[in-house]
Amino acid sequence: MSNVTSPAGSVVVIGDALIDEIRDDSGVRELVGGAALNVAVGLRRLGVETTLIAMVGDDEAGAHIREYLSDHGVRLISSEAPHGSSRAIVQRAANGEPHYVFNDAAQQRSIRYSDEARRAIADAGLVAISCFPFDVPAEVGALVDALGDARVAVDPNPRTGMLRDRAEFVRGFERLAAGAAIVKVGADDAAILYDGDLDALRVRLRDLGAAAVLATAGADGATIDTDTGVASAPIAQLPGVVIDTVGAGDATLAAVSEGLVAQSPTGLEEWRALLARAMDVAAATCRAEGGLLRTPESLADADRGVNGS
Repeated sequence: MSNVTSPAGSVVVIGDALIDEIRDDSGVRELVGGAALNVAVGLRRLGVETTLIAMVGDDEAGAHIREYLSDHGVRLISSEAPHGSSRAIVQRAANGEPHYVFNDAAQQRSIRYSDEARRAIADAGLVAISCFPFDVPAEVGALVDALGDARVAVDPNPRTGMLRDRAEFVRGFERLAAGAAIVKVGADDAAILYDGDLDALRVRLRDLGAAAVLATAGADGATIDTDTGVASAPIAQLPGVVIDTVGAGDATLAAVSEGLVAQSPTGLEEWRALLARAMDVAAATCRAEGGLLRTPESLADADRGVNGS
């Protein structure tokens, strides 16, 4: 793996794709989701040519996932899904935070890398990895082999309902993080995988060799730690109320990844501008239900009745 800038402008995203079955006071409804899928669709909505490599079943849920990706212009390279498509039952707390229960397919997810997948990875300017089974050494080994010298962005995005071995997950995640162009971690990641100290985790990942670390701390904003210094940004203040925090982290990663392939920031001010834009995108995404990336501009268009979804 390499953290050297590539001139290619496309991104490959590797990770999960699933159906979110949302249950709350208003009833039960289904949305296409998954952290990696959200990042892939978000990147496409930001104008980046994107391919998603994920396990998707040949079932009704898989058909919905494929249709959704096709509608958004994301190319899918799917792995076999012997247990069908992944599904998460999502129950929301009063503050909008989700609680997930995953089906067997999600808990036993596996990704294989066809010749087509390997060609897409080799041609990409960036490969983003999110919600990957880092606690399965065979999966990590296959991923490392497929990546070769690709420029990588990593988001561990652990889910307690799918986490089988915390120590092994950390080992697998850090194997990828050590050579990454950027690693994204949040307060939840620090709490689930480490001792809860996000600043200490940021320093640890930089010491391991990550070229940049994006640390998101909810209401306390975010930072990007690079060789040129640490850029910080508060949460963005946008019109409207926060409807749903699902997808905010995915939107942040998508916006930063778009910046890496479109602009390749070097100076601290460039990193600061990239982070501020990502925070705007995350805040806009929180103004609607589901993980679909929104931008402040799309919210304004929605208010005017112009293609704002």
